[in-house]
Amino acid sequence: MRIEKPQASLKRGWTTGACATAAVKAAYTALLSGTFPDPVTITLPKGEQPSFALCFEEKGEAYARAGIVKDAGDDPDVTHGSTVIATVRRFGRGVTFKAGAGVGMVTKPGLPIAVGEPAINPIPRQMMMAVIAELGGGDVEIEISIPGGAALAEKTWNPRLGIIGGLSILGTTGIVHPFSCAAWIASIHRGIDVARAMGLYHVAGCTGSTSEDAVRAHFGLPLEAMLDMGDFAGGVLKYLRVNPVPRVTIGGGFGKMVKLAQGAMDLHSGRSQVDFAWLAKRVDVSLREQVLAANTAMEVLDIAGNGIAQIVAAEALHHVRRVLDGSSVADVIIIDRVGKIIAHAT
Repeated sequence: MRIEKPQASLKRGWTTGACATAAVKAAYTALLSGTFPDPVTITLPKGEQPSFALCFEEKGEAYARAGIVKDAGDDPDVTHGSTVIATVRRFGRGVTFKAGAGVGMVTKPGLPIAVGEPAINPIPRQMMMAVIAELGGGDVEIEISIPGGAALAEKTWNPRLGIIGGLSILGTTGIVHPFSCAAWIASIHRGIDVARAMGLYHVAGCTGSTSEDAVRAHFGLPLEAMLDMGDFAGGVLKYLRVNPVPRVTIGGGFGKMVKLAQGAMDLHSGRSQVDFAWLAKRVDVSLREQVLAANTAMEVLDIAGNGIAQIVAAEALHHVRRVLDGSSVADVIIIDRVGKIIAHAT
């Protein structure tokens, strides 16, 4: 049996941006002085000053390189345990950035970094430039690499966002808060930004891979149109309300869509529950006692058949439209266990 840690005891971690900044500071210090600070201390945007141990160091005549193993704490971060490497070279004018092995390049508009640039986000860039200035400034090229990052990136949103060849260097505070919703919702928002920048007419937010595959196949949508919504229906719909596209589809399994039909915008089991009394009011009177005695939403679907799925889809669509407030044409699709569409409200 899996035992969950209490939220208060969860260990926080450090973003790739914080690790890269610390590696840059160590490398540039060595380039200037010949000595690597270990551990190396940086100042985060909100003033905290964590220290990072180096996992390796290397110095040449015109460059220095330092690596730090990323610790994401108790967050299930795909980059936890990866080595973030910074190579600092005397090169060019001012501070420039380069994507090394395992760090992606931006190929599509709509992200906070321009097309053709390394996928190093604005705040990490500012942090790295700040440590260069702290150490006296200079004309340097900063190359960030993450060994194995290209393979890890396939488990992230990067391919559909048009970030090719590796991971992104991320973080706005430098701190990873365990099981934070913020990172997922931020990825949803970036997905919408990319879809809009590409001029896509139709996007779809789905609760999981089965519903995503079914919705994508049904409409013939490109990968960039698919938003990995997970439980965050509100994160999708509220952002689309002020950053609209012409058409929006919401897709998911019956249980998640029941919660949406009840008006929940966070569909996580810890934050919203299926109301069996609510469902019982929407089935034939002869089935109500069975529905009230059911243990799961799927059991209700087995009892009442696909007719209840269509009712749920229609009521979920009502709440989708309420949040969108007329910004987009919307529809809701419900998928069964094997990926078949069993209800579609338009």
